[in-house]
Amino acid sequence: MTPEGANRVVLTARIAERTALRYTPAGLPALDLRLEHESMVDEAGQPRQVSATLKTIALGTLAERLDRQPLDHTLRFLGFLATPRNGKGVVFHLQEFQHIS
Repeated sequence: MTPEGANRVVLTARIAERTALRYTPAGLPALDLRLEHESMVDEAGQPRQVSATLKTIALGTLAERLDRQPLDHTLRFLGFLATPRNGKGVVFHLQEFQHIS
């Protein structure tokens, strides 16, 4: 077991794409999204332009709230990373989001 918080991701990104709201077999609302991030970071003392696209999922009331957010809107997302059941890639599982002022 890893200590609590060891898999905690905070990312500022825009909602680039989302599927229609669906429901899991347990009846939970689920929303699949594609988030896109761009920024400048410092790596080994040098500035670096980075970009990332993340396959993302939101469940429950969070999925319903995100379904109402406009595409291309930049937000701060909090969650964790996990490998899906098919074992391909990594999925960002959202736990909350915040509007950026």
